Amino acid sequence: MTSQPVPPVGVVTVTYSSGEYLHNFLRTLKTATTAPVQVIIADNGSDDGAPEAAAADDPAVTLVHTGGNLGYGGGMNRGVAALDPDVEFIVIANPDIEWSPGSLDELLAAARRWPRAGALGPLITEPDGTVYPSARRVPDLVSGTGHALLGKVWKNNPWTVRYRNEDAALVERPVGWLSGSCLLVRRAAFDSIDGFDSRYFMFMEDVDLGDRLSTAGWLNVFVPSAVAMHAKSHSVSRHPERMIAAHHDSAYRFQADRHPGPAWAPVRWGLRAGLAVRAKLEIAAALRAQAADSASTEEER
Repeated sequence: MTSQPVPPVGVVTVTYSSGEYLHNFLRTLKTATTAPVQVIIADNGSDDGAPEAAAADDPAVTLVHTGGNLGYGGGMNRGVAALDPDVEFIVIANPDIEWSPGSLDELLAAARRWPRAGALGPLITEPDGTVYPSARRVPDLVSGTGHALLGKVWKNNPWTVRYRNEDAALVERPVGWLSGSCLLVRRAAFDSIDGFDSRYFMFMEDVDLGDRLSTAGWLNVFVPSAVAMHAKSHSVSRHPERMIAAHHDSAYRFQADRHPGPAWAPVRWGLRAGLAVRAKLEIAAALRAQAADSASTEEER
């Protein structure tokens, strides 16, 4: 009896001058699964040549130029659309992810255990080995606002603690949402909600995705037996003023979408005003820190 061929897994990453991060992503992906992979690089306007080099080096890699900086969700949607139609499972991941051996196979095995899982996420570590809280609760208006306004100045406030869900046991379980830095999604689930909401340029698009999957009847499942390392926000640190503004815009959009209509208008106005003030303060602090780092670097030369 002839065995059936193993279906390919789609892997989509969005690049924006990702350099060596992309190289390490593809290098470690080779030991993450025994399944054949089809890799799509959705490039949002890189100028470092890394996406072109990756596509030239590996026939499994296809480069898709998005035509501009569409943001993370928009770029992902473009990349997913380029996958072969027979791809059932899709990896959605930042190019600064590094895979542990067998980690993608662990996610695929979990998907078979959880047939209603629309998204499955690994345990994500930071470069120093710290566990990143990648499996969280969906923020409601109270907890989301409390975390947004107090998370930086009072890290252990009850709303941030509840939102980050850091004390939860590292066991396989359904959660509210999973970090979009590294996800395995079932294509049927992704297509059923029309993928990412491209209005989110960066940040909160994964919270929105997880919440909409849950609303549509799918599960978001945390799989800590799969491990990936996130090298963290290389593009964010270069442009703090843009990224901080995008983060606050996304936080507002998430809550505003879930509280529509005239009755909620005063709440939306107050939320927008509070987030605008917080964004200005964070941008000013980030630019001061960036200037101090530059001055320190100049003094060392």
